[in-house]
Amino acid sequence: MRQCELLGLCRSSWYYQPQPVSQADVRLMRRIDELHLAHPFLGARRLARMLQREGFDVWRRHVGTLMQLMGVEAIYRKRRTSIPAKGHQIYPYLLANVAIERSNQAWAADITYLPMAQGFAYLVAILDLYSRKVLSVRVSNAMSTDFCVEALEEALTRYGAPEIFNTDQGSQFTADDFTQPLQAKGVRVSMDGKGRWVDNVFVERLWRSVKYEDLYLHAYETMRELKVALANYFDFYNAHRPHQSLDYRTPDEVYFGTDEMKKTA
Repeated sequence: MRQCELLGLCRSSWYYQPQPVSQADVRLMRRIDELHLAHPFLGARRLARMLQREGFDVWRRHVGTLMQLMGVEAIYRKRRTSIPAKGHQIYPYLLANVAIERSNQAWAADITYLPMAQGFAYLVAILDLYSRKVLSVRVSNAMSTDFCVEALEEALTRYGAPEIFNTDQGSQFTADDFTQPLQAKGVRVSMDGKGRWVDNVFVERLWRSVKYEDLYLHAYETMRELKVALANYFDFYNAHRPHQSLDYRTPDEVYFGTDEMKKTA
């Protein structure tokens, strides 16, 4: 048809209707997520073996397909991290050998998979690396750029701008819609590159906390329920949950540790 010719699409792509993820795969994805949090160095091959021992009828290729859908990959030294979209600019990594010594010196962002009773969603969080404070979050049913930009704009509006903003090279973060608001405020954009697989360790710890302390304890049915639950959890995480790595202070206590920061928030 003419529309396909103008868009450069084949007809099969035009008529294709994506199939929903089966409940069996939803259960399998939750278990993959649990195993990945416990053993983040395991790839699809060894995860498949572990799942087979637990009684799942699954093989490596299917596990790999679900991991890709979830945005999950084994943590190990490899040549490249997340693959940016074609044409997106990649920025240098700026946190090598940098001591993080104050609030708003460096922020980070990442996306994780969220299990639900009848499906799944994705969560993006903006984190202050010094205080571990979660500055903003958004939930989406697709790994698009839009919900990441919304989270970024909220964080910039409420807390000002960091000196450095670090992400992986995922297409959501390399898009101009995401990097331009940072550049407009003079923020130095940093992106993980070769050999930087340990840099998001604080964000990975955050994912483990929110999942084991909340999501895995409940089976949220709707996106509305999930968003309300996450808002309550992150309020607890920031204001009431003592962190051992912060000498048992809360992220809010560390972030608002000086009169200057209190005045600008």
